[in-house]
Amino acid sequence: MEGGVERPGGRERVCVVGASGKLGRHLVRHLLDQGYEVVGVCRERSVHKLADFEGRMTVIGGATNDRAVIERAVRGCDAVLTVLVPWGTDHYASGTAQAVLDHAPPDARLIFSCGWHISRDGKDVYSWRFKLAEAVVGRLAKLARVIDVGDQVEACRRIFASDTRWTVVRGSDLEEGPSQGLPVWSRHVGDPILASNRTRRVDYALFMIEAIEDDALVHEAPAIVGRLTPSALAHASGRA
Repeated sequence: MEGGVERPGGRERVCVVGASGKLGRHLVRHLLDQGYEVVGVCRERSVHKLADFEGRMTVIGGATNDRAVIERAVRGCDAVLTVLVPWGTDHYASGTAQAVLDHAPPDARLIFSCGWHISRDGKDVYSWRFKLAEAVVGRLAKLARVIDVGDQVEACRRIFASDTRWTVVRGSDLEEGPSQGLPVWSRHVGDPILASNRTRRVDYALFMIEAIEDDALVHEAPAIVGRLTPSALAHASGRA
């Protein structure tokens, strides 16, 4: 629905911010397969990566932290799926998140992606290996001016403080491969169900799309893991 008026064919409009990346392209493919109308945003130099979807979606080229670009892209959208990538050192992630929060329609579902390192309430429990890897990689990447993990933390702080209908999906380590189905999740890293720390990228996208219609995930930050990983299967067996 847009402004209370039913769309032609009854299709919902969804914007994918960061549509040209690996996760973004999975999001676009899933959405189109499910009958959504799709608007994709990506940097101008990456528009060619969406050539496989030519004629099936609207593509808007521009920086995702450009407020004018986001304002145009999210207009009239029922949901906005944002791949929250902390590129460079110019507040790319927080600028992208703020633009989406400010310009998306008031009732739109806003779904953001990030990693397990984001903690909403400080109750997540990380292994020393995870903390060491995060510290080393984050420091080296920032020195090389490639990514700024701290900016993604700031982006999520702004999202958590927002009264919009947001969900932050926290992904484990990602791998390629055929779908294993909808991932399982927990509110906190450290839950044994997440121990395998592995999710298929195609299923990460599936979870984000499922969140559009799942009101139970509004104002949640689910940490996900593949449903056929050993830890998820052990949890399912224990339940049985």
